[in-house]
Amino acid sequence: MKRVNRIRSIDIVRGIVMVLMAIDHVRVFSGVPAGGPTAGIFFTRWVTHFCAPAFAFLAGTGAFLHGRRLAGRGALSRYLVTRGLMLVVLELTVIRASWTFNFHYAEFVLAGVIWMLGWCMVLLAGLVWLPTRAIAITGLCLMLFQQAFGLLPRLLPASIRSGVAPLWNFFYPSGQPGWDGVTILYVIVPWLGVMAAGYAFGAIVIAEPDARRRLCLRIGLSATALFVVVAAVIAFVAPAGNDPRPALFRALDPPKYPVSQLFLLMTLGPTIALLPLLERARGRLADLFVTFGRVPLFYYLLHIPLIHVTALAAWYLRDGTVHTEWFATAPFAQVPRAQQWGLPLLYLVVAIDVALLYVACRWFLVYESKSGAYGRPVPADDDRKVTRSVTPIVRGSPG
Repeated sequence: MKRVNRIRSIDIVRGIVMVLMAIDHVRVFSGVPAGGPTAGIFFTRWVTHFCAPAFAFLAGTGAFLHGRRLAGRGALSRYLVTRGLMLVVLELTVIRASWTFNFHYAEFVLAGVIWMLGWCMVLLAGLVWLPTRAIAITGLCLMLFQQAFGLLPRLLPASIRSGVAPLWNFFYPSGQPGWDGVTILYVIVPWLGVMAAGYAFGAIVIAEPDARRRLCLRIGLSATALFVVVAAVIAFVAPAGNDPRPALFRALDPPKYPVSQLFLLMTLGPTIALLPLLERARGRLADLFVTFGRVPLFYYLLHIPLIHVTALAAWYLRDGTVHTEWFATAPFAQVPRAQQWGLPLLYLVVAIDVALLYVACRWFLVYESKSGAYGRPVPADDDRKVTRSVTPIVRGSPG
């Protein structure tokens, strides 16, 4: 068992994307579309694209760091299985109920980001027995060659393919219908690759600070530059077809469901490059993000029902009714276009929710610290002097 220093920038990045996640989920209940004709609406959605990739990637990094505190790979493997299955159960119960405020499971079941993270942890439990380099290669291959998994069911006879397709759709779209009432937002294959790559990235995180910062910038900026070149070529050279949006909007909107290679370059590149730049970030804003980043599962379980309640309150104050019928299948809210919120109201509700979440997360962090979950207080800002062990990201990474 090894002592692992906490990397402050990981908490800050995770806290930032948790705030972005709140923006996206308030947007769901506001009825504002996912992208749109105006720059305000488009970028309100675009900034939230960083959430799922950052959490899946850093969940893998957290698994690597947490494994260094445990007595061998067997202990880490068991940990990942139990935590992963816990997240799957939470997705199907608490989180699903928080989104919809109903229990009509025959009509709507969501395989969302927590479902995906849970099963990826379960599968990562098998990968951790491989050498770190092999895990990195496996992760990259799953991301780069993910489309091959969509072709595999087509190699089966038609009679078998129809029976396999509903289950296969959880791993990658098979081109065949799935189960009625089940909506799959995040398929497992490319996201397992993201988490595996994040696990291998843990070897960089534990390197000497100068080497770590240099490698993070090299990897992050290279991925970002590659995205810019490829996206620019596609947006400005390929015909727009029926898409009337400006070329910039098309370039910044690569496929997410399932997540494309270009989408991962766009989001993971800047995320990795940002880590070394935030290692010495200080101040109240940085502390706010750190607070969120250290209690991710608590934040996630609390933020959806809080946003749901505050959104209904906003609807009541604005329209005199809460419109519960629109949110029976949230996050696929059915809000008539004429009644959607404007961006000022959306961001006002976001600010209220983030303030309330900060108070709750701050209380929970203090409670956890007193109970010993976070060890002794950090005595200095220098990350070389941190004595508190890393809080396992895998303990509850949302997306």
